[in-house]
Amino acid sequence: MLTRRHFVATALLACISPAIAQTVPPSDPVAIITTIYTRAAKGKGDGGGAFIIENKAAKTKYLSKSLVALWAKADAHTPKGDVGPVDFDPVTNSQEPDVKSFKVDPEKLEADKAALAVTITGHRNDRKLADQVVRYEFVREANSWRIDDIKGSSDGEPWSIRKMLTDSLKN
Repeated sequence: MLTRRHFVATALLACISPAIAQTVPPSDPVAIITTIYTRAAKGKGDGGGAFIIENKAAKTKYLSKSLVALWAKADAHTPKGDVGPVDFDPVTNSQEPDVKSFKVDPEKLEADKAALAVTITGHRNDRKLADQVVRYEFVREANSWRIDDIKGSSDGEPWSIRKMLTDSLKN
């Protein structure tokens, strides 16, 4: 039986839950990627997604511990004044971010690993079809999902953030 008190409590919860939902970080890979690309697509879609790698705090929030450590090691190995091993926006797979819309496809969702493909549609149509897909590998660490690698292709040539960082240490 629905009492007046229960009705009022339910109504209050319905009013405040959107505010609560906005403060709680996404808890699954699809929600995380959707949040990232929604932000990247705002306005003219030229803001990009480099915010996930812009500083140590951002990397720690979005990336796995092992990827953050590898990135720090690669940055420390980069000669002063040189561009680091990742010199483009991996979220948009471009030097010049352009995100009009996107589609997230979960390819694998397991208890501790996930793989997602994101197909990006830009305002300009100057990229090869293969270059419009960015893949994310996630790992679960301490009950949180973190990006463990980002993969794509540029002019048809495959790339991986983890491989770029690892290769930079060989020089």
